[in-house]
Amino acid sequence: MPDRPLLDINRIDAFYGDFQALFGISLQARAGEVTAIIGANGAGKSTLLKCIAGLMHPRNGDITFNGKPIAGAPAFDVVTQGIALVPEGRRLFPSLTVEENLQIGGQAGRPGPWTLARVYELFPILAERRHLSAPALSGGQQQMAAIGRALMANPQLLLCDEISLGLAPIVVRDIYARLPAIAAEGLSLIVVEQDIAQALKAASQVYCLQEGRVARDGPARTLTREKIAAAYFGI
Repeated sequence: MPDRPLLDINRIDAFYGDFQALFGISLQARAGEVTAIIGANGAGKSTLLKCIAGLMHPRNGDITFNGKPIAGAPAFDVVTQGIALVPEGRRLFPSLTVEENLQIGGQAGRPGPWTLARVYELFPILAERRHLSAPALSGGQQQMAAIGRALMANPQLLLCDEISLGLAPIVVRDIYARLPAIAAEGLSLIVVEQDIAQALKAASQVYCLQEGRVARDGPARTLTREKIAAAYFGI
């Protein structure tokens, strides 16, 4: 089926204990596209990415990747199938060097274009600082290292959770400027973002979450800031 989406999420519910965080979420991501998921804090964005990445298991509903069901699969299996997560807050290993952090990303052994040399080409500052420990990097450099670590898994689908969080606007622009080069290698991206302007600029498809539900979705070119703001705040 040539028109089949790369990722197909069908009416998933997710819980933290007795607290329900996602309510019947459905979403599709197609090969070669950037999909943005936006919403306020607590909207369920990170929970959704965790469900895709295998860090959480939805209680109901289905997640299909490349035509294969992955809902409930462990995270290491999801990585080997071709999905990698750039987690919120970077989550680098503080006792390891930049290069060692990157090498950990390649442990799945998937073939593909992303090597240490290719990551250093994308982020030259990491090559300069490859022997430093992760905490010695600036926030923006740590985010680059987190993205590079995920790319080292050679995924088909890259999940980016709040990559602009806590960074200066000039650094955010720099990181977002690298996304086309990443997508040019044949990757699809799902980007979780609170910044509406960045989401509209980067993505072809946008989903707005509000209190664990899809409040609005559609092609980025058809969604005005006013429409998204209304869905963002539930007004």
